[in-house]
Amino acid sequence: MAMEWTKLLSPHRVGSNTPGKISPERSPFQRDFDRIVFCASFRRLQDKTQVFPMAQADYVHTRLTHSIETSSIGRSLGTSVGAVLERRGVLGDARADDVGAAVAAASLAHDIGNPPLGHAGEEAIRHWFTHSPVALKMREAMTDDEAADIERYEGNAQGFRVLTRLEMPDRRGGMQLTCATLGAFAKYPCASRVEQKPQGVAGKKFNFFRLEADLFEEVAAYTGLIKTGELAWQRHPLSYLVEAADDIAYRIVDFEDGMRLGHIAYQELEYHFLDIIKSENSAKYVATLASDIRKSEFLRARVIGVLVGQLSQAFIEHYDELMNGTLENPLVEYVPSRDTLERITRRSTVDIYNTRAVAEIVGAGFELVSGMLDIFVPCANELAAEKSGGAAASYRSRRLGALLPDFNADSGDRFVRDPYWRLMRVLDYVSGMTDSYAVSLYQKLKGISL
Repeated sequence: MAMEWTKLLSPHRVGSNTPGKISPERSPFQRDFDRIVFCASFRRLQDKTQVFPMAQADYVHTRLTHSIETSSIGRSLGTSVGAVLERRGVLGDARADDVGAAVAAASLAHDIGNPPLGHAGEEAIRHWFTHSPVALKMREAMTDDEAADIERYEGNAQGFRVLTRLEMPDRRGGMQLTCATLGAFAKYPCASRVEQKPQGVAGKKFNFFRLEADLFEEVAAYTGLIKTGELAWQRHPLSYLVEAADDIAYRIVDFEDGMRLGHIAYQELEYHFLDIIKSENSAKYVATLASDIRKSEFLRARVIGVLVGQLSQAFIEHYDELMNGTLENPLVEYVPSRDTLERITRRSTVDIYNTRAVAEIVGAGFELVSGMLDIFVPCANELAAEKSGGAAASYRSRRLGALLPDFNADSGDRFVRDPYWRLMRVLDYVSGMTDSYAVSLYQKLKGISL
């Protein structure tokens, strides 16, 4: 059975008992956007790595600027698709700009759960859990489902946790965003360990930890997602637009950043970007500009406009598959510019994402995150053992414990009896750090600086 837009655009706020509604005065999805903008976790993205960790150049993108640009692209994609759906009369009380607002809000939050120093932070957590003696001992007390959450640790799942539990933690559902926005946010709508994954790209990763499974079930129920198995669903159609907005932002803008830092020649950028634009007028105009920077800015803007049109069209062309939950690939795989985008990605992989400067700092970040866990997890374990009547915690653990969040604020005795819960709370602390704070704190803890 196909999904329905009257459910997919559910204004119900997860965790709330108050009925949601779509009003013309102010879209509930615009309210989601505003809640995300003003939360502390979003603000910390200003000092989290996009591609170039702790870059000295002031024009290089951080996770914050990347998220804002992804959101802007997402709004354009959603509104374009929404206009078609509105003309077809399938949106119920919603309008085209409601679709755009929902995609914009989900896009704004898409990286909110990323740990410091980019994807190296995720890899460091996974590696630590499967190699550290401290972690291996804790693993013995966990179920396979709980262990899978950390063995396959995901920034996407941490993002859902941030939005629904860690921000505004005193109420169920945390920020209480709409189910439509949270459904669009979830590109991988399943738990870490399931028997029947969603098909295709939707099953590549996972989007919620076991601790938030009940909250995602609420999102899935209100939006009418198609269930594939226990704790697994097919994607919300709008998640394809969130993914597409991210694809445009990182493929095109990262390439521009690489050119500005001298890793890519301007002539190569112009060649690829004009191949997407396919406009003689644009080629003639860019030739009149004196600065390579101004040329790249013009071309980047034109490329984004062209790709928004192509991706919106791909959504409409594959509409039935999207609504039936059977589209297996990202939308970017179905656009005329697919081959050129793939060439840009391959080039970026070699000469932007794997530059020596990036590799050095990412490697250091890997050690930093693992080292931080080796410091704080034993400390938390000692404090838990003391509270349960065991040996007194060491002076070191007592002092370090003052840096950790208040574990007992929302836990009762879970801090003492549940190693999985305890480890997740330490991961909340470490993954929430900015790059600069993580480096500074680690240096202090290791006695490198004071």
